[in-house]
Amino acid sequence: MDALAKGTLKTIGKPLPRKEDIRLITGRGRYADDFSMSGQLYAAMVRSPYPHARILGIDTARARGMPGVVAVFTGNDCRRDGLGPIPHAPLPSTRYDMKLTARDGSRDVFPGRHELLPVEKARYVGEGIAIVIAQSREQALEAVEAVDVAYEELPFVRAGDRSPAIWDEVPDNVLVDTMFGDAQATDRAFSAADHVVRMEFHVTRASPMPMEPRAGLAYHDHGASRYTLHLTSGGPGVVKQRQQLAAVLGVEPERVRLMAQDTGGSFGARNRPYVEFGLILWAARRLGQPIKYTATRAEEMLSGYQGRDLHTSVELALRSDGRFLAMRASNLSNVGAYCVSLSPLGKGAALITGSYDIPAATLRARAVFTNTVPTNTMRSSGRPEVNFALERLIDTAARELGFDRIELRRKNLIRPQAMPYTNAVGTTYDSGRYEEAMDLALRVSDWSGAGARRRAAAARGRHLGVGVANYVESSTGAPKERAAITVTPQGRVEVVIGTQPSGQGHETSFSQVIADLLAVPLEAVDIVMGDTEVVSEGGGSHSGRSMRHAATVMSMAANDLIAKGRRIAAIVLDVAAEEIEFRDGRFAAPRTNRTLDLLELAKEAPRYSLPGDLKDGLTVRKDNEMHVPVFPNGCAVCEVEVDADTGAVEITRYASVDDVGRAINPLIVDGQSHGSIAHGVGEALMERFYDDPDSGQPLIGSFQDYGMPRAEDLPSLQTEIMQVLSPTNPLGIKSAGEGPTTAAPAAVINAIVDALQPFHVRDIELPATPLAVWQAIQAAKAQHAKR
Repeated sequence: MDALAKGTLKTIGKPLPRKEDIRLITGRGRYADDFSMSGQLYAAMVRSPYPHARILGIDTARARGMPGVVAVFTGNDCRRDGLGPIPHAPLPSTRYDMKLTARDGSRDVFPGRHELLPVEKARYVGEGIAIVIAQSREQALEAVEAVDVAYEELPFVRAGDRSPAIWDEVPDNVLVDTMFGDAQATDRAFSAADHVVRMEFHVTRASPMPMEPRAGLAYHDHGASRYTLHLTSGGPGVVKQRQQLAAVLGVEPERVRLMAQDTGGSFGARNRPYVEFGLILWAARRLGQPIKYTATRAEEMLSGYQGRDLHTSVELALRSDGRFLAMRASNLSNVGAYCVSLSPLGKGAALITGSYDIPAATLRARAVFTNTVPTNTMRSSGRPEVNFALERLIDTAARELGFDRIELRRKNLIRPQAMPYTNAVGTTYDSGRYEEAMDLALRVSDWSGAGARRRAAAARGRHLGVGVANYVESSTGAPKERAAITVTPQGRVEVVIGTQPSGQGHETSFSQVIADLLAVPLEAVDIVMGDTEVVSEGGGSHSGRSMRHAATVMSMAANDLIAKGRRIAAIVLDVAAEEIEFRDGRFAAPRTNRTLDLLELAKEAPRYSLPGDLKDGLTVRKDNEMHVPVFPNGCAVCEVEVDADTGAVEITRYASVDDVGRAINPLIVDGQSHGSIAHGVGEALMERFYDDPDSGQPLIGSFQDYGMPRAEDLPSLQTEIMQVLSPTNPLGIKSAGEGPTTAAPAAVINAIVDALQPFHVRDIELPATPLAVWQAIQAAKAQHAKR
């Protein structure tokens, strides 16, 4: 911490190129599907074609007799072997998370029994019903078609349907129903308000859509009675998923080894284990051979965990001068057939008032089961949904009540001097300069020049609109993290850490932190992650927690290492330990003429007889728990041109300002911001999972059906980093990579609605596809004609 205290940082804050990229772009990445073993078998899944159906019987005889087929297993086989359901534990885990409850006020929320293979019912299209194991992948896929499942089709449930019950334990399908805020204060404020504006939104279901489909290679060592799995992992990481899979198998976690080297994206999709991982581990033990499973893209789209899907009703009470008085909201989250995570509902509940000083608020937060794929956390988990509703509501209030939308926001933004600020539902923001972020975004985007560009667009037959959205989001996540640091005689600094990257650049940014904390060369640092054989504790990568938790525990471990180094240096230099100083990266004693840096000391130490607690040399291990959240924030400005004849939308400018606290590597932060913007823009304009309303069948099965933004869909993005240091951790880190997604949907839709003001369009449903925009224009024209 010497360099940090002196402000002489050499690598922290520098835009250094990612050192892992050479490996990744030259084909030397180590992804789950890259691993193979001699004699391995291949798995394929039989999946339900119905959203809700009773399983009457499964005939596997014909499939078992096909060439190359080794076994076909069903849910009854799993039950006979005592396999348990996946223990998802969906409630958020830190002391500062919103306390979601069942209707009776208890925290005993029933998540459904997520068995590896169901026995009684299929509860969504694509749910695995049986698994086929064969000598080749092609043989397994062919045999899947020969498994004959007899179903009794049942009525299926959409969000808000109270019957039929998906689970007997939750007869009306409502598993969470919680009230937050001060209802009496909110009611009083609404009664005294001069204006009330109301809106309803459905933030539609989308997919994290990682580039790499999920995959795994499992094998079982009968002699040691140990399971090993190479897998695609992210989120809570290999440590947590090892615990969950061990519970499914009914063994101690120490008997399960998970290895996840490189992972091609997560965005929430990897945050919980999939049934296929438990199945191939179990089948590897049953059959005595390694088993490999790789999902097809269609399977990933059909059965991978999805995100968003929030229905929300919001209303805002205002004084005649535009001051916000109170807010009410009712949020209904569709968790799917199994409740994998309630984090989106809880995190959204904590931030319903966003960046604004709204004195009173009330929120009803509910979660419901439906016959759809389970939803999970997805980039910025729960915050884009509530931020979209709030920022759309403010824009609508400004337009309908005659306020300037920038000045209305400026009047109500939380002031820096109010920090730390506790909002109306009890969430305390750590720091931020919200008005400064908005003003910077307006300058970067040339907001003042939009009028001239609007006239130029009109001359070309286009309608130009500009939209703005402020945001605040939270970074919480699993509270525990562990760092182990070893300086080897070979001149390497090995750092074992429990986070799990999926493309974020941890090898580089973590090395920058260690290089400055210990005054060692960046190229001497090796970051070790993703293998439970060496990573024994850690919370993984989710909720923007990685850098904050890792840097904090690495700072603590670095202090311990330097203290240990002083004692070892005293032996090497033959002086008393209290004489040793660590200054400018070197150990020294005033009465000697020798100094040693950490690498030199590690090389010298083995030549000396070290006492008991120093025998292991320059190695330390440190655990830390951190429950206090931080609150990244910022502002986005989007400019669009709309072709009213076709509904086509073109984004012509986009600016984003993001307060991430201390930016360890601004180059990586900018890259994360660009991807985060694209993610949010995709949800605003094109991404949605559609189901047929009559049959419940998904209508999305490939990239031909599911739109995602390409490079040509986005202009050159203007991103700026603000660094308002958080007082909650030694390096002042908040979070990067999720905030721009939070603001993007609202900024884009606000811009489109602004462009369509000549047609008196009040709102556009998500996603704003050309068809949706064209229909909104036609509906507004028809409504206006009636007047």
